[in-house]
Amino acid sequence: MRAGVYLAHPRPGSFNHAVFDAVVEELRGRGCEVLAHDLCAEGFSPVLAPDETGTVASATSPVDAQVALHRAEVATLDALVFVHPNWWGMPPAVLTGWVQRVLAPGVAYKLASADGEPAGLLTAGRALVLNTSDTPADREQDEFGDPLERIWSACVLPYVGVDDVRRVVFRTVTDSTATSRATWLREARRQAAALLE
Repeated sequence: MRAGVYLAHPRPGSFNHAVFDAVVEELRGRGCEVLAHDLCAEGFSPVLAPDETGTVASATSPVDAQVALHRAEVATLDALVFVHPNWWGMPPAVLTGWVQRVLAPGVAYKLASADGEPAGLLTAGRALVLNTSDTPADREQDEFGDPLERIWSACVLPYVGVDDVRRVVFRTVTDSTATSRATWLREARRQAAALLE
């Protein structure tokens, strides 16, 4: 199996980094080929170029080398893992930009009909989203409707052909104990391992 693991957190040493490292180690330890990307450390630009904004572009539209690499890789994956904090009910800008620039028309989907219904092009049948949050679960759901769940499970991943979307939220991080964090890292590893089954 070939998995892409994507981290979106700018601060080295963050708990998101620990989750990312645990997932990559777990997957590799189980024989999975892992393409691991710390998007902030790589300097991935989230800003769309004007010629990247069309909805009918092809996979051969000119893009910079970094975006081209990510597009080529994502087309070959069996699974996707995203690790990021919940910031204002959204992924960090670097990951939002990655979605917009990499999961592009002609690469990850095509508009198959006049009504705009997409046909997903990715072969990755499953995805795991691991979020951190400082919002209690009941408030997230009752006041905000869990926007990250909608983003990943309704708006993004099914659109590109990923049917099996799993998501785990570790909360609340700011006031968490070392014991809680160790438990969460074990759960991240367990979820990563389950992705291979």
